Amino acid sequence: MFKQMVVATVLLLTLTAGGFNKASAQDSSKPKAAPETEKAVNAYRLDFSVNEFEDGKKINTRQYSMNLNAEDANEIKIGTRVPVESKQGEFTYLDVGTSIWCRIGERANGLPISVRAEISNFAMPEQQEHTGARPVLRQLEIHASTVAQLGKPTVVGSVDDPNSKRQFQLEVTVTKLK
Repeated sequence: MFKQMVVATVLLLTLTAGGFNKASAQDSSKPKAAPETEKAVNAYRLDFSVNEFEDGKKINTRQYSMNLNAEDANEIKIGTRVPVESKQGEFTYLDVGTSIWCRIGERANGLPISVRAEISNFAMPEQQEHTGARPVLRQLEIHASTVAQLGKPTVVGSVDDPNSKRQFQLEVTVTKLK
C-alpha cells in the first residue's frame, strides 16, 4: 500500500511537472510584441523676413525668428494695443504690430508649412490729413501654405500696396536644429 502511494505521488508529480514545462514551452514560443519605438522629434528654426520693395528695389527688411518642433505650431506677436472708443465712454482695443503664426510638418519631398502673417502700423502723417484725431491704420495679411526646403529662402507670399509703388514680400528660411 505504501509502495502504491509512493508510485502514485511520483506519477502525479511527473505529470504535473510535465504540464508546467509544456505551458512554459508554449509561452516562450509566442512571438513577443516589438517594443514601441518613439519617433524622433526634429526641431527647426524659421527665419522670417518681411521685405519692402519700391520700384523693384529693396528699401526695408524686418526679421523675425522662431523655433518649432515638427508637426507643431507656434506664434510670434509684437506690437501695441491701441484703445479705440466704440461708443461714448466704451473702448475696444486694436492690436497694431506684427503677428506671425506658423505650422511645420515633415515629408519626403520637403517641409510643408502653413503661415498666417498679419502686419499693421499707423499710416504716415501725410496719409492721415482728412481723418482728424483718429489714427489711420495700414494692414496687410498673408495666409499661405507651401513646401520649404532646408536652407533655401522661400517666398510665402507678396502683396502690392494699393496707395503706392511698394510691394511687401514674406520670405522664410528653415534650418534644422541639432
